[in-house]
Amino acid sequence: MKRALFWMIPLFVTLLISLYLFPFSFENPSQEAITFFPIDQEASFQQTATVLHARSPKSHHSYSLSWTVSSSLNEKVYLRQDISLLFADGRLMGTLSKWREADQSLRQERSFQSTDSHFFQAISFHYGEIHRGDTITSSQKMSGDQLYVIASPYSPFTSFRHAKTANEKEWQRVLNKASSQLLEYTAKAMIEEIGVNERLYYHLYLPELLSYNEQPFPDLSQAKTQAIIGNLWEGLYKNYFLGIKQKDGSIISPIGSTVPLLLISKDYSHLIVLTKTKNGETVQLRQHISP
Repeated sequence: MKRALFWMIPLFVTLLISLYLFPFSFENPSQEAITFFPIDQEASFQQTATVLHARSPKSHHSYSLSWTVSSSLNEKVYLRQDISLLFADGRLMGTLSKWREADQSLRQERSFQSTDSHFFQAISFHYGEIHRGDTITSSQKMSGDQLYVIASPYSPFTSFRHAKTANEKEWQRVLNKASSQLLEYTAKAMIEEIGVNERLYYHLYLPELLSYNEQPFPDLSQAKTQAIIGNLWEGLYKNYFLGIKQKDGSIISPIGSTVPLLLISKDYSHLIVLTKTKNGETVQLRQHISP
C-alpha cells in the first residue's frame, strides 16, 4: 500500500497540472434553439439516459470512451432536442446536440480515445416543444452519468461509477480531490471578483442539478422549480453551450472552461452562473427569476 501511495504522489501533481493543459477538445454542431414555455400537462418523457462507458485499451497509450444520450417522449411533438455536456476533472471537454422536427425519440453517440486517469461527468437536457393549436408548451427532463477511469502503469485498467475495492476508493479520493481543488479555488476567486455575499445564495455545480428532476428547490413548488430549471437551460444553451461572450465582445468556445457554478438567490429573485474560461477569464451570467 505504501508503494502504491508513493507512486500516486507524482501522479496527483501531474493531474493538477493537466487540469490547465487538458488535451481533449471536440464540439458538436448545433442548430435550433431551446426556449422555455409553460410545462405541458400531457407530454412526458418515457425514457431518458446518458451513459458513459470505457473500453479496455488496445495499447498502453489510450483507451476508448463512449458517450451515449437518448430520450423518448410519449408522443410526436413539433420539435425535439437533446443537448449534453461532458466534463473531465472539472473542465468541459465536449458537447453533443441533436434536434428533429415532428418526432419523439432521439439518440446520439460519440466515442473517442483518451489517455491517463480521469473523473468524467456528463449531464444532458432533454427538451420537447409542443404546439397545440395556438398554444405552445414544452416538456423537459435531465439525465446524467459519471465514470472514474483508471489508466495508470501502476494499476490495472478499470472504470467504475461507485468505488468498491480499496484500490478504487483510493483512486476515487485522488481524482475527486484534484477536481474539487480546481473548482473550490476558482469558485472562491470568481465570487470575490464579482463581489456577492455568498451566504445569500444556494450553491451547486451544474451536474448536481440532476437531484432536482423530481424534487423542488428548498421552500419552492415543483412547478416553480421546473420553470427555473427550464429557463436556466435556455440561458446556458444560448450563452454557454453555443459559445461564451468575453468582456471584449469576442465569442469563444466553452471547451476547457470550468464546470458552471450555479448561485441561486435564497429569495428566488435571480440566479448567477459562474465559469472560468480556458484562458482564465471569469464569465458571469445573470438571470432574473419571474415571481
